[in-house]
Amino acid sequence: MVQKDKNPSAGEVRPGERSAKKRGRPRAFEPEAALSRALDTFRDSGFAATSLDDLSAAMGINRPSLYGAFGDKRDLFLKAYARYRAEVGEQFAKVFDPALSLRQALEGIFTTALDLYLAGENGPRGCFTVMTAGSEAMADPEIRDTVLRALASTDKALAKLFELAVSRGELPSDADVALLVQVVGSTIHTIALRARARTPRPELEAITQRTIDFVCSGATLTSPD
Repeated sequence: MVQKDKNPSAGEVRPGERSAKKRGRPRAFEPEAALSRALDTFRDSGFAATSLDDLSAAMGINRPSLYGAFGDKRDLFLKAYARYRAEVGEQFAKVFDPALSLRQALEGIFTTALDLYLAGENGPRGCFTVMTAGSEAMADPEIRDTVLRALASTDKALAKLFELAVSRGELPSDADVALLVQVVGSTIHTIALRARARTPRPELEAITQRTIDFVCSGATLTSPD
């Protein structure tokens, strides 16, 4: 009588073993979703303070996969920043609609900016461009050029807005467009910094409202008696 082997051979699959292996199989890698998580991580902590381990954990991939898909940390940072600029551009596009009055456009610009700068699961993150300009742009020429192009793009859009306002009579014909661009741009930068420092939104809105009133009054100040 031949006794059956109670121990299954190496080639046999025990009941439930196949389904267990399926459950443990990693999900398909989604580069766009991983890049978004990298962007969130960089926005929270900045380039220098974000480690590869932080990025690997946030993106849900190991280091070899990270390098294979995005390059080194600097390459990933530049790709994440490009994603940020694209997303921000979409958000701001509607508030530069020529059909809006100057005041409506400025109100939309600042409201959109505050919504963006005050958002973040770990607290207000401010503006990624402003944060990068004050840190990585100092030492990295490519990052610096990228930031300068972003700032120039914003200046160009604001100049077009003010030139249109002049042509429609919303601003005087001799309005200093370059000055107005600097005033609004500086306000955008200051609310970005103050937002990251957790200044309450009502205080930030008061700053933006004063800027709007100043610009829409023709950028003139009443002389003291």
